[in-house]
Amino acid sequence: MDYFSKMKGTTKSPPAVSLSEIIWAWIGSFAGIAAVAFVNSAIVDKTDLVMIIGSFGASAVLIYGAIRSPLAQPRNLIGGHMISAAIGVATFKLLPAPLWLISAIAVATSIAVMHATKTLHPPGGATALIAVIGSQKIHNLGYLYVLMPAGVGPLIMLAVALLVNNLSENRRYPEFWL
Repeated sequence: MDYFSKMKGTTKSPPAVSLSEIIWAWIGSFAGIAAVAFVNSAIVDKTDLVMIIGSFGASAVLIYGAIRSPLAQPRNLIGGHMISAAIGVATFKLLPAPLWLISAIAVATSIAVMHATKTLHPPGGATALIAVIGSQKIHNLGYLYVLMPAGVGPLIMLAVALLVNNLSENRRYPEFWL
């Protein structure tokens, strides 16, 4: 019974967030995703490159909505996406296995390597998965996927996070760089 009793949880739900915090998170996430999507629309869409991927939405939650989390810091944002992208691409290119198996290997390996490098960023798991299950356009990028979108997109979002998250007297970002 000890195994199932662990599933009850040990704490109450987190405290409510202030209206001010909600507004700053909205402004930051809007500006960050808008900046990346605008670059994608105005510049990158005319090429065979890709600038925005779904995992950036989850990064926005962290770097604009949970700015004090260790998982939201610049090292984790950039490192987590780029390491996971490299693992996802390598797994897809090098392993002649069914897609379901490659998907699992890419995500699990990216989590292990992010832990080992102190760059754990949950959206990184999605970045690795996108490298495996993504469209032909994603697959055509090959290792360029590590730089664009997985490197440049988070850098743009980081620049917005530095600007927006420090406008309020009550917010400070980042907690640490390295």
